[in-house]
Amino acid sequence: MIDLAQVGKVVARRAFRSLKLAQDLDIWKDARSLCRVVFAVTSKGLFCRDYRFKDQIRASSGSIMDNIAEGFERGGNKEFIQFLAIAEGPCGETRSQAYRAFDFKYIKQEDLREILDRTMSLSKRISGFISYLKKSTYKGSKYANPKP
Repeated sequence: MIDLAQVGKVVARRAFRSLKLAQDLDIWKDARSLCRVVFAVTSKGLFCRDYRFKDQIRASSGSIMDNIAEGFERGGNKEFIQFLAIAEGPCGETRSQAYRAFDFKYIKQEDLREILDRTMSLSKRISGFISYLKKSTYKGSKYANPKP
């Protein structure tokens, strides 16, 4: 009998090993999408005139995708896991700033809900990916072809 869970793990492992760029990761794509949403809501109304706050939430949302990319580029799972854990921080920071923006009446309820949903989903998916990497026997691309 075929163990579908095991087949799924093998497929996931092969798919992960075949990735060449952080930009191929779904979590990076989702972080980029969040960043675009944050940019859009901070570009209008009173929000766009609060330069410090606008820059702060844009930076925190951008930091998520940047940390995913930096960790991936390191080529080792331990470093990647570390940077993924760091990326979870700006998810929470962006979420907190979204509440503040709503309280200041800079964003509407639907904008708040979208940012909250995206950051919560991204946090959960990053956490799940960290768990997968911790259990994986694959150490990373820099260990795949040892130098003589």
